Amino acid sequence: MNWKKLLCAAGAGVLLGYAIRDQLAQQLIKPENALKIAKEAFKQHGPVSGSWIYMKPEEVTKNNLSYSIYRGGITRTIDQENIQYEFYVDANTGSIIDVTQTT
Repeated sequence: MNWKKLLCAAGAGVLLGYAIRDQLAQQLIKPENALKIAKEAFKQHGPVSGSWIYMKPEEVTKNNLSYSIYRGGITRTIDQENIQYEFYVDANTGSIIDVTQTT
């Protein structure tokens, strides 16, 4: 095999690998995964009795920073009372950005 062809093929493979890695890094996480992350975080402080998430990402600004987020909710039953929370999960990283109690 010709060394020039081998080096050319290896170089093309490396460039293609970098291009694919960059594309994958820019993709949003799935909303189901964002909900799973939020549920796991809430389960650390007690049982979760219900949950929901909007499937389309939204843009929100918090502390002068713009985020692409998934908005969802969690219901917990504490002392026979349903307590609801709304949360924002960063659609790029899966980090929980904000949680507010709604009832």
